[in-house]
Amino acid sequence: MGGGDGGRGGNVPNFIPDYGARLRRARLGLVCGIATVCMVFISLTSAYIVRKGLPTFDDMSNTYVHDWGVVRLPWALLAINTAVLLMSSLTMELARRQAARQAALAPVSGFPGVSLGNERSFPWLGLTVLLGFGFLAGQWLAWGELHNGGFYVNTNPSSSFAFLLTVTHAVHLAGGVIGLLWAVSASLLQRPAEARRIVVDITAWYWHFMLVLWVYIFALLGLAR
Repeated sequence: MGGGDGGRGGNVPNFIPDYGARLRRARLGLVCGIATVCMVFISLTSAYIVRKGLPTFDDMSNTYVHDWGVVRLPWALLAINTAVLLMSSLTMELARRQAARQAALAPVSGFPGVSLGNERSFPWLGLTVLLGFGFLAGQWLAWGELHNGGFYVNTNPSSSFAFLLTVTHAVHLAGGVIGLLWAVSASLLQRPAEARRIVVDITAWYWHFMLVLWVYIFALLGLAR
């Protein structure tokens, strides 16, 4: 008899976590967080474009002058950083699919007589962490190149926005690295496969968003000079 257990059977405990519902709630929270980050960068973009064409009053000459300078960005290094982040997004997607597969197989792995074979899992998460740190290190080198070229945060409005956009993105990406480390720790501590999948899934979609956001910033700095 089905009883009042939603058709799951009387022998199934009612306290089994609903990982599908948890994943949907986590994704909804991620969407809200991404929307907030998008609003921040939309605001920065609007300020960037408006300030670019806005003259300022010069006290020395008592005239309005156009003080928007041209910043010589290290495009070659930034292109390498973009390639590193693109590669990390690929490895993150492979980690997400691997976690989804492990979660799908977890319910039947404990059945007597059922063998799933000796599957080898590649450490995609660990590789993504290394690539994430590599991107941040590359951004640090790019900021150093700007300093060597005589461009600082307060050199001119153009350099101020260049630092503001790239540093703000790096801070948000560092949050993604923290999420990656959390996912790695969940794997090392052998958390349930379904719980690991939630962590990896949310981190993966956030990481993909960081890639799209960086490509947008890279294009903005290149086109709206």
